[in-house]
This record gives sequence, structure tokens and C-alpha cells, in this order.
Amino acid sequence: MTTARLPLFPLNSVLFPGLVLPLNVFEERYRAMMRELLKTTEDEPRRFAVVAIRDGHEVAPSAPGMPDPTAVPERGPAAGFGTDPARALHRIGCVADAATIRERADGTFEVLATGTTRVRLLSVDASGPYLTAELEPLAEEPGEEAGALAEGVLRAFQQYQKRLAGARERSLSTGTELPDEPSVVSYLVAAAMMLDTPTKQRLLQAPDTASRLRDELTLLRAETAIIRNLPSLPAADLTQAPTSLN
Repeated sequence: MTTARLPLFPLNSVLFPGLVLPLNVFEERYRAMMRELLKTTEDEPRRFAVVAIRDGHEVAPSAPGMPDPTAVPERGPAAGFGTDPARALHRIGCVADAATIRERADGTFEVLATGTTRVRLLSVDASGPYLTAELEPLAEEPGEEAGALAEGVLRAFQQYQKRLAGARERSLSTGTELPDEPSVVSYLVAAAMMLDTPTKQRLLQAPDTASRLRDELTLLRAETAIIRNLPSLPAADLTQAPTSLN
């Protein structure tokens, strides 16, 4: 089993392989992470792992708060995640490759990264300025009938988009090419659907592409049926612009 140790960036969201992740980095622990990544030569990948938070806070409290206004805010790499950070995080995440890391004048960072490979979290180390983790890469198995399922998911996703956009009154922009590779379809749809974090996490950790697509097909049919019967909907970004897989 091949493992790797990478910087760990917990978020209140799920990153999927192939999807773009913009980050506004302002906490010192993550600024330290970016400063370290910038030491990597440009011809080497600047990688870190993204995991969704199960129980904790993406941003550590920076001032006294409820219920004790005199409480001292937590500091350090594990702030907001308790005494055992691994227990506060989901075990399956995604490696991110930072294409752009730009430091602003105030010391914060603007980062643009892309999800690459799913990984399993084996252990978390909080001894440095930021969290690091021992990670095991997870292979993407196709499963049975992935191709046929991908076609069905794409059709259902297009109907879902039309319902969100109010297709009876206005049409979606045409000319956007959707992928036909089953694993890419499965991750694109998982990222684009309006789902809560636990559901997106479930899709990320599906045992194979076919299982993920089957789950998405059920979700798409259920969500489309709900939308059809709602009198109005909030605006959704995914109906205004295509999701970038880069």
C-alpha cells in the first residue's frame, strides 16, 4: 500500500476529482500552509488534501463568544476540531493541486486548485503549524453498467437543470458540451447538484462509479419531482454558467 503525507485543509464542503476549488486563505495556519507550498518548484505539483468536516468549525473562533464571553479563543493547527482532529473529519477526501497561489499585500492568499485523486485519511498530525495527514490513494473502479448509467444520469441532470431554471419560461444556454466518461459525469453531477454536505460526502465515497451514478439517478429523480411541485425557487448558479472541470 502506497501512502503519502500532505498538508490537510478541512472545509465545510466536499471537493470532487476534476472540479475547481477557489480559496480565500486568511487564517494563519492555512497561510503557513500556502507559504510552505510556495517553496515547491514550479515544475512540481503543489498538493494538499481537502476533507469535509464532520464535527467542527472551518474557521476557528477569533474572539470570545457564547456562552462565555470571557473564553479564550482556540489557537493552533487543530483549533475547532477538538483534541483528536481525525474524529472531527470525514475519512474520505480529495487531493487538490494548486495551480495558482497568490499572496496579497495583507498576507492573505488567493488560491485556485483542482481536485485530482480521492484519498482515505489514515492519521492526522497536529504537531506543526498546520495539520498534515497520512493518506492512502483510492482507485476509481467503474462498476457494472457504468456507461449506461452515465447516459441516464446526464438525461436526468438536464431535466433537473431545466426545472431549476424554469425552462417553461426561459431556456438554458445551449452549446455546453457535457462529458461522456462515466467517472467524470458522476463527479460533475455530484458537485453541481444542490445537496447537503453529508449527501455529497456519500457520493464522494461511493465504492465505484456505477454505485455513485445509481445514487445520483435516484437523487435527481426525487429532486426534480420536488422542484416540479414548488411554486418558486431560489436562483441557482449552475443554471447560469457551466460547471468547470478544467
